[in-house]
Amino acid sequence: MQDISDLDSFRTEIRYWLEENCPEQMRDGDTSEDSICWGGKNWNFTSSAQKTWLERCASVGLTVPTWPKAYGGAGLSRDQEKIFHEEMARINARTPLQSFGIWMLGPALLQFGSHEQKLEYLPPIARGEIRWCQGYSEPGAGSDLAGVQSKAEDQGEHWLVNGQKIWTSYADKADWIFALLRTDRDAPKHKGISFILIDMSTPGVSTRPIRLISGASPFCETFFDNVEVPKTQVVGTINRGWDVAKYLLTHEREMISAGGALMGGGRSLGEVIASSETGLSDPVLRADAMRAEVDGLAVNLTIERYKDQVEGGGSVGDASAMLKYMGTELNKRRLEVMMSAGGSDALNWVDTDAPSWLRSKANSIEGGTSEVMLSIISKRVLGLPG
Repeated sequence: MQDISDLDSFRTEIRYWLEENCPEQMRDGDTSEDSICWGGKNWNFTSSAQKTWLERCASVGLTVPTWPKAYGGAGLSRDQEKIFHEEMARINARTPLQSFGIWMLGPALLQFGSHEQKLEYLPPIARGEIRWCQGYSEPGAGSDLAGVQSKAEDQGEHWLVNGQKIWTSYADKADWIFALLRTDRDAPKHKGISFILIDMSTPGVSTRPIRLISGASPFCETFFDNVEVPKTQVVGTINRGWDVAKYLLTHEREMISAGGALMGGGRSLGEVIASSETGLSDPVLRADAMRAEVDGLAVNLTIERYKDQVEGGGSVGDASAMLKYMGTELNKRRLEVMMSAGGSDALNWVDTDAPSWLRSKANSIEGGTSEVMLSIISKRVLGLPG
Protein backbone atom coordinates (compact mmCIF):
# COMPACT_ATOMS: atom_id res chain seq x y z
CA MET A 1 0.00 0.00 0.00
CA GLN A 2 1.41 3.39 -0.97
CA ASP A 3 1.77 6.09 1.64
CA ILE A 4 -1.19 8.49 1.50
CA SER A 5 1.11 11.50 1.59
CA ASP A 6 2.92 10.16 -1.49
CA LEU A 7 -0.41 9.83 -3.30
CA ASP A 8 -1.37 13.37 -2.27
CA SER A 9 1.93 14.61 -3.69
CA PHE A 10 1.30 12.67 -6.89
CA ARG A 11 -2.18 14.19 -7.22
CA THR A 12 -0.73 17.68 -6.88
CA GLU A 13 1.98 16.89 -9.43
CA ILE A 14 -0.32 15.33 -12.04
CA ARG A 15 -2.93 18.07 -11.58
CA TYR A 16 -0.30 20.70 -12.29
CA TRP A 17 0.98 18.75 -15.31
CA LEU A 18 -2.51 18.42 -16.79
CA GLU A 19 -3.30 22.09 -16.27
CA GLU A 20 -0.06 23.05 -18.00
CA ASN A 21 -0.19 20.56 -20.86
CA CYS A 22 -3.79 19.75 -21.82
CA PRO A 23 -4.92 22.15 -24.61
CA GLU A 24 -8.19 23.94 -23.96
CA GLN A 25 -9.72 22.37 -27.08
CA MET A 26 -9.14 18.94 -25.54
CA ARG A 27 -11.14 19.79 -22.38
CA ASP A 28 -14.65 19.26 -23.74
CA GLY A 29 -15.07 15.60 -22.71
CA ASP A 30 -16.09 14.71 -26.27
CA THR A 31 -16.26 10.93 -26.80
CA SER A 32 -17.86 10.91 -30.26
CA GLU A 33 -16.23 8.94 -33.05
CA ASP A 34 -14.94 12.11 -34.69
CA SER A 35 -13.12 13.15 -31.51
CA ILE A 36 -11.22 9.90 -30.95
CA CYS A 37 -7.52 9.75 -31.76
CA TRP A 38 -6.74 6.24 -33.03
CA GLY A 39 -3.20 6.93 -34.20
CA GLY A 40 -1.37 4.91 -36.84
CA LYS A 41 0.85 5.52 -39.84
CA ASN A 42 -1.98 7.08 -41.86
CA TRP A 43 -3.75 8.93 -39.07
CA ASN A 44 -4.89 12.47 -39.89
CA PHE A 45 -5.24 14.60 -36.78
CA THR A 46 -8.51 16.49 -36.56
CA SER A 47 -6.71 19.52 -35.10
CA SER A 48 -3.30 20.72 -34.00
CA ALA A 49 -4.57 20.46 -30.41
CA GLN A 50 -5.28 16.74 -30.83
CA LYS A 51 -1.75 16.19 -32.13
CA THR A 52 -0.19 18.25 -29.35
CA TRP A 53 -2.19 16.45 -26.67
CA LEU A 54 -1.10 13.02 -27.93
CA GLU A 55 2.56 14.03 -28.23
CA ARG A 56 2.69 15.54 -24.75
CA CYS A 57 1.05 12.52 -23.10
CA ALA A 58 3.15 10.03 -25.05
CA SER A 59 6.37 11.83 -24.14
CA VAL A 60 5.80 11.02 -20.45
CA GLY A 61 4.07 7.64 -20.92
CA LEU A 62 0.56 8.78 -20.03
CA THR A 63 -1.12 7.16 -23.03
CA VAL A 64 -0.45 3.84 -21.22
CA PRO A 65 0.07 4.99 -17.63
CA THR A 66 0.64 1.61 -15.95
CA TRP A 67 2.94 0.11 -18.59
CA PRO A 68 6.63 -0.07 -17.59
CA LYS A 69 8.71 2.95 -18.62
CA ALA A 70 10.98 0.68 -20.67
CA TYR A 71 8.05 -0.09 -22.96
CA GLY A 72 6.65 3.42 -23.36
CA GLY A 73 4.51 3.73 -20.23
CA ALA A 74 4.69 5.93 -17.15
CA GLY A 75 5.14 3.07 -14.68
CA LEU A 76 2.27 4.27 -12.49
CA SER A 77 0.85 2.13 -9.73
CA ARG A 78 -2.83 1.20 -9.71
CA ASP A 79 -3.56 3.90 -7.11
CA GLN A 80 -1.70 6.50 -9.14
CA GLU A 81 -3.61 5.48 -12.26
CA LYS A 82 -6.90 6.04 -10.44
CA ILE A 83 -5.78 9.53 -9.43
CA PHE A 84 -4.65 10.29 -12.98
CA HIS A 85 -8.08 9.37 -14.36
CA GLU A 86 -9.82 11.37 -11.63
CA GLU A 87 -7.77 14.44 -12.52
CA MET A 88 -8.45 13.89 -16.22
CA ALA A 89 -12.18 13.80 -15.42
CA ARG A 90 -11.87 16.93 -13.26
CA ILE A 91 -10.83 19.04 -16.27
CA ASN A 92 -13.03 17.01 -18.66
CA ALA A 93 -9.97 16.01 -20.71
CA ARG A 94 -10.29 13.79 -23.75
CA THR A 95 -8.43 10.47 -23.78
CA PRO A 96 -5.26 11.26 -25.78
CA LEU A 97 -5.15 7.92 -27.61
CA GLN A 98 -7.38 4.88 -28.02
CA SER A 99 -6.43 1.68 -29.78
CA PHE A 100 -6.77 -2.08 -29.82
CA GLY A 101 -3.02 -2.08 -29.28
CA ILE A 102 -3.53 -0.44 -25.88
CA TRP A 103 -6.66 -2.33 -24.83
CA MET A 104 -5.85 -5.84 -26.06
CA LEU A 105 -2.51 -6.54 -27.72
CA GLY A 106 -0.45 -4.57 -25.21
CA PRO A 107 -1.56 -6.58 -22.15
CA ALA A 108 -1.06 -9.83 -24.08
CA LEU A 109 2.47 -8.86 -25.10
CA LEU A 110 3.32 -7.81 -21.55
CA GLN A 111 2.18 -11.24 -20.36
CA PHE A 112 3.41 -13.53 -23.16
CA GLY A 113 5.78 -11.58 -25.41
CA SER A 114 9.56 -11.87 -25.40
CA HIS A 115 11.61 -8.89 -24.23
CA GLU A 116 12.57 -8.23 -27.86
CA GLN A 117 8.90 -8.25 -28.96
CA LYS A 118 7.96 -5.87 -26.15
CA LEU A 119 10.69 -3.43 -27.15
CA GLU A 120 9.74 -3.64 -30.82
CA TYR A 121 5.96 -3.34 -30.59
CA LEU A 122 4.93 -1.66 -27.33
CA PRO A 123 6.63 1.79 -27.58
CA PRO A 124 5.12 2.47 -31.06
CA ILE A 125 1.69 1.55 -29.65
CA ALA A 126 2.22 3.95 -26.74
CA ARG A 127 3.24 6.75 -29.11
CA GLY A 128 0.28 6.15 -31.42
CA GLU A 129 2.51 5.27 -34.37
CA ILE A 130 1.04 1.84 -35.17
CA ARG A 131 -2.67 1.02 -35.38
CA TRP A 132 -3.69 -2.60 -34.78
CA CYS A 133 -6.75 -4.69 -35.58
CA GLN A 134 -7.86 -8.09 -34.29
CA GLY A 135 -7.99 -11.18 -36.51
CA TYR A 136 -10.07 -13.63 -34.47
CA SER A 137 -13.51 -14.41 -35.92
CA GLU A 138 -13.97 -16.31 -39.17
CA PRO A 139 -17.09 -17.10 -41.25
CA GLY A 140 -17.20 -20.53 -39.59
CA ALA A 141 -15.70 -19.60 -36.24
CA GLY A 142 -17.47 -16.82 -34.37
CA SER A 143 -18.72 -17.79 -30.93
CA ASP A 144 -16.83 -21.06 -31.37
CA LEU A 145 -13.56 -19.19 -31.73
CA ALA A 146 -11.36 -22.25 -31.25
CA GLY A 147 -12.72 -23.55 -34.56
CA VAL A 148 -10.53 -21.18 -36.61
CA GLN A 149 -9.35 -22.70 -39.89
CA SER A 150 -7.13 -19.96 -41.31
CA LYS A 151 -3.74 -21.63 -41.37
CA ALA A 152 -0.05 -20.80 -41.07
CA GLU A 153 2.17 -23.45 -42.65
CA ASP A 154 5.81 -23.85 -41.64
CA GLN A 155 8.01 -23.03 -44.63
CA GLY A 156 11.32 -23.22 -42.78
CA GLU A 157 12.32 -19.56 -42.47
CA HIS A 158 8.78 -18.19 -42.47
CA TRP A 159 5.08 -19.03 -42.10
CA LEU A 160 2.82 -19.14 -45.16
CA VAL A 161 -0.62 -17.82 -44.14
CA ASN A 162 -3.89 -18.49 -45.99
CA GLY A 163 -7.49 -17.94 -44.93
CA GLN A 164 -10.14 -15.38 -44.08
CA LYS A 165 -11.13 -13.36 -41.04
CA ILE A 166 -14.41 -11.50 -40.60
CA TRP A 167 -15.71 -8.65 -38.41
CA THR A 168 -12.15 -7.29 -38.19
CA SER A 169 -12.91 -3.82 -36.87
CA TYR A 170 -11.13 -1.02 -38.77
CA ALA A 171 -8.91 -3.50 -40.62
CA ASP A 172 -8.95 -1.21 -43.65
CA LYS A 173 -7.30 1.49 -41.51
CA ALA A 174 -4.94 -0.70 -39.48
CA ASP A 175 -1.18 -1.05 -39.96
CA TRP A 176 -0.86 -4.49 -38.30
CA ILE A 177 -3.16 -7.34 -37.26
CA PHE A 178 -2.83 -9.86 -34.42
CA ALA A 179 -4.39 -13.12 -35.57
CA LEU A 180 -5.25 -16.61 -34.40
CA LEU A 181 -4.02 -19.12 -36.98
CA ARG A 182 -4.00 -22.90 -37.06
CA THR A 183 -0.43 -24.19 -37.12
CA ASP A 184 -1.19 -27.88 -36.42
CA ARG A 185 -4.25 -29.22 -38.24
CA ASP A 186 -4.02 -32.65 -36.56
CA ALA A 187 -4.12 -31.32 -32.98
CA PRO A 188 -7.33 -31.08 -30.87
CA LYS A 189 -9.42 -27.98 -31.55
CA HIS A 190 -8.05 -25.82 -28.73
CA LYS A 191 -4.51 -26.94 -29.49
CA GLY A 192 -2.54 -26.33 -32.65
CA ILE A 193 -3.45 -22.60 -32.73
CA SER A 194 -0.77 -19.89 -32.70
CA PHE A 195 -0.99 -16.16 -32.00
CA ILE A 196 0.81 -14.36 -34.85
CA LEU A 197 1.47 -10.69 -35.68
CA ILE A 198 1.15 -9.67 -39.35
CA ASP A 199 2.02 -6.42 -41.13
CA MET A 200 -1.05 -5.42 -43.15
CA SER A 201 1.16 -4.10 -45.95
CA THR A 202 2.57 -7.61 -46.57
CA PRO A 203 1.77 -8.86 -50.10
CA GLY A 204 -1.30 -11.10 -50.06
CA VAL A 205 -3.17 -9.25 -47.27
CA SER A 206 -6.39 -7.52 -48.39
CA THR A 207 -9.55 -6.14 -46.73
CA ARG A 208 -13.13 -5.44 -47.74
CA PRO A 209 -15.48 -3.28 -45.61
CA ILE A 210 -18.82 -4.76 -44.50
CA ARG A 211 -21.63 -2.23 -44.84
CA LEU A 212 -23.88 -2.27 -41.77
CA ILE A 213 -27.51 -1.35 -41.14
CA SER A 214 -26.31 1.96 -39.70
CA GLY A 215 -24.75 2.85 -43.04
CA ALA A 216 -21.24 2.88 -41.58
CA SER A 217 -18.52 0.29 -42.21
CA PRO A 218 -16.25 -0.14 -39.17
CA PHE A 219 -16.11 -3.91 -39.78
CA CYS A 220 -14.21 -5.66 -42.56
CA GLU A 221 -13.46 -9.01 -44.09
CA THR A 222 -9.72 -9.71 -44.16
CA PHE A 223 -8.08 -12.14 -46.59
CA PHE A 224 -4.68 -13.85 -46.48
CA ASP A 225 -3.43 -15.29 -49.79
CA ASN A 226 0.02 -16.91 -49.50
CA VAL A 227 1.21 -14.29 -47.00
CA GLU A 228 4.81 -14.78 -45.84
CA VAL A 229 5.26 -14.00 -42.13
CA PRO A 230 8.59 -14.11 -40.24
CA LYS A 231 8.91 -16.77 -37.54
CA THR A 232 9.78 -14.06 -34.99
CA GLN A 233 6.19 -12.77 -35.08
CA VAL A 234 4.69 -15.63 -33.07
CA VAL A 235 3.74 -14.46 -29.57
CA GLY A 236 4.15 -17.08 -26.85
CA THR A 237 4.60 -20.75 -27.64
CA ILE A 238 3.81 -22.20 -31.07
CA ASN A 239 0.52 -24.17 -30.96
CA ARG A 240 -0.34 -22.58 -27.59
CA GLY A 241 -1.95 -19.45 -29.00
CA TRP A 242 -5.24 -20.28 -27.28
CA ASP A 243 -3.59 -19.33 -23.97
CA VAL A 244 -2.78 -15.89 -25.36
CA ALA A 245 -6.24 -15.61 -26.95
CA LYS A 246 -8.07 -16.31 -23.67
CA TYR A 247 -5.94 -13.78 -21.79
CA LEU A 248 -6.55 -11.14 -24.45
CA LEU A 249 -10.30 -11.82 -24.45
CA THR A 250 -10.51 -10.95 -20.75
CA HIS A 251 -9.08 -7.51 -21.56
CA GLU A 252 -11.36 -7.09 -24.58
CA ARG A 253 -14.41 -7.88 -22.45
CA GLU A 254 -13.26 -5.48 -19.73
CA MET A 255 -12.81 -2.78 -22.38
CA ILE A 256 -16.28 -3.38 -23.84
CA SER A 257 -17.86 -3.42 -20.37
CA ALA A 258 -16.19 -0.15 -19.42
CA GLY A 259 -17.37 1.41 -22.67
CA GLY A 260 -20.92 0.29 -21.93
CA ALA A 261 -20.83 1.96 -18.54
CA LEU A 262 -19.45 5.22 -19.89
CA MET A 263 -21.27 5.68 -23.22
CA GLY A 264 -23.24 8.83 -23.93
CA GLY A 265 -20.92 11.36 -25.53
CA GLY A 266 -19.51 12.51 -22.20
CA ARG A 267 -22.91 13.57 -20.84
CA SER A 268 -25.11 11.95 -18.22
CA LEU A 269 -28.49 10.64 -19.29
CA GLY A 270 -30.05 13.33 -17.13
CA GLU A 271 -28.33 16.00 -19.20
CA VAL A 272 -29.40 14.27 -22.44
CA ILE A 273 -33.04 14.15 -21.33
CA ALA A 274 -33.03 17.72 -20.01
CA SER A 275 -31.87 18.99 -23.42
CA SER A 276 -34.52 17.02 -25.35
CA GLU A 277 -38.04 18.06 -26.31
CA THR A 278 -39.46 15.52 -23.89
CA GLY A 279 -37.38 17.02 -21.11
CA LEU A 280 -37.61 15.76 -17.56
CA SER A 281 -41.42 15.85 -17.52
CA ASP A 282 -41.84 12.17 -18.43
CA PRO A 283 -41.64 10.20 -15.13
CA VAL A 284 -41.09 6.83 -16.83
CA LEU A 285 -38.24 8.16 -18.97
CA ARG A 286 -36.77 9.92 -15.94
CA ALA A 287 -36.84 6.70 -13.90
CA ASP A 288 -35.30 4.66 -16.73
CA ALA A 289 -32.49 7.18 -17.05
CA MET A 290 -31.71 7.20 -13.34
CA ARG A 291 -31.75 3.40 -13.15
CA ALA A 292 -29.26 3.24 -16.02
CA GLU A 293 -27.07 5.89 -14.39
CA VAL A 294 -26.99 4.05 -11.06
CA ASP A 295 -26.30 0.75 -12.81
CA GLY A 296 -23.46 2.45 -14.69
CA LEU A 297 -21.89 3.51 -11.40
CA ALA A 298 -22.25 -0.05 -10.11
CA VAL A 299 -20.57 -1.49 -13.22
CA ASN A 300 -17.68 0.96 -12.87
CA LEU A 301 -17.20 0.07 -9.22
CA THR A 302 -17.24 -3.63 -10.10
CA ILE A 303 -14.60 -3.06 -12.78
CA GLU A 304 -12.45 -1.15 -10.27
CA ARG A 305 -12.79 -3.98 -7.77
CA TYR A 306 -11.55 -6.54 -10.28
CA LYS A 307 -8.67 -4.26 -11.33
CA ASP A 308 -7.61 -4.02 -7.69
CA GLN A 309 -7.86 -7.80 -7.47
CA VAL A 310 -5.49 -8.14 -10.44
CA GLU A 311 -3.11 -5.59 -8.91
CA GLY A 312 -2.99 -7.77 -5.81
CA GLY A 313 -1.88 -10.78 -7.83
CA GLY A 314 -5.28 -12.25 -8.71
CA SER A 315 -6.97 -12.46 -12.09
CA VAL A 316 -10.32 -11.62 -13.64
CA GLY A 317 -10.54 -14.88 -15.59
CA ASP A 318 -14.02 -16.04 -16.52
CA ALA A 319 -15.59 -13.21 -14.52
CA SER A 320 -14.73 -11.00 -17.52
CA ALA A 321 -17.81 -12.56 -19.15
CA MET A 322 -19.93 -11.06 -16.38
CA LEU A 323 -18.35 -7.62 -16.89
CA LYS A 324 -18.85 -7.82 -20.63
CA TYR A 325 -22.49 -8.88 -20.33
CA MET A 326 -23.30 -6.12 -17.83
CA GLY A 327 -21.55 -3.42 -19.85
CA THR A 328 -23.04 -4.27 -23.25
CA GLU A 329 -26.58 -4.73 -22.01
CA LEU A 330 -26.30 -1.47 -20.07
CA ASN A 331 -25.07 0.37 -23.15
CA LYS A 332 -28.09 -0.82 -25.14
CA ARG A 333 -30.40 0.35 -22.34
CA ARG A 334 -28.73 3.76 -22.21
CA LEU A 335 -29.12 4.27 -25.94
CA GLU A 336 -32.76 3.11 -25.78
CA VAL A 337 -33.36 5.90 -23.26
CA MET A 338 -31.53 8.43 -25.42
CA MET A 339 -33.57 7.38 -28.45
CA SER A 340 -36.81 7.66 -26.46
CA ALA A 341 -35.84 11.16 -25.36
CA GLY A 342 -34.92 12.24 -28.89
CA GLY A 343 -37.97 10.83 -30.61
CA SER A 344 -37.80 10.31 -34.37
CA ASP A 345 -34.72 12.56 -34.59
CA ALA A 346 -32.78 9.92 -32.64
CA LEU A 347 -33.34 7.29 -35.32
CA ASN A 348 -30.26 8.42 -37.19
CA TRP A 349 -28.48 6.18 -39.65
CA VAL A 350 -25.00 7.67 -39.51
CA ASP A 351 -24.35 10.44 -37.00
CA THR A 352 -20.79 10.87 -35.79
CA ASP A 353 -21.85 13.44 -33.19
CA ALA A 354 -23.78 10.92 -31.08
CA PRO A 355 -23.64 7.25 -30.14
CA SER A 356 -25.80 5.21 -32.49
CA TRP A 357 -28.73 3.13 -31.24
CA LEU A 358 -28.41 0.95 -34.33
CA ARG A 359 -24.68 0.42 -33.71
CA SER A 360 -25.32 -0.60 -30.10
CA LYS A 361 -27.01 -3.79 -31.29
CA ALA A 362 -23.56 -5.14 -32.22
CA ASN A 363 -22.36 -4.72 -28.60
CA SER A 364 -24.05 -7.95 -27.55
CA ILE A 365 -22.41 -9.84 -30.43
CA GLU A 366 -18.82 -8.54 -30.63
CA GLY A 367 -16.39 -9.95 -28.09
CA GLY A 368 -18.72 -12.91 -27.57
CA THR A 369 -22.52 -12.92 -27.72
CA SER A 370 -24.57 -12.24 -24.59
CA GLU A 371 -25.87 -15.82 -24.77
CA VAL A 372 -22.32 -17.20 -24.72
CA MET A 373 -21.42 -14.84 -21.86
CA LEU A 374 -24.37 -16.13 -19.83
CA SER A 375 -23.28 -19.70 -20.51
CA ILE A 376 -19.75 -18.93 -19.26
CA ILE A 377 -21.14 -17.22 -16.16
CA SER A 378 -23.45 -20.12 -15.31
CA LYS A 379 -20.88 -22.88 -15.84
CA ARG A 380 -17.54 -21.36 -14.91
CA VAL A 381 -18.40 -18.57 -12.48
CA LEU A 382 -21.45 -19.96 -10.67
CA GLY A 383 -20.57 -23.62 -11.18
CA LEU A 384 -24.07 -24.62 -12.24
CA PRO A 385 -24.58 -28.02 -13.88
CA GLY A 386 -24.63 -28.13 -17.68
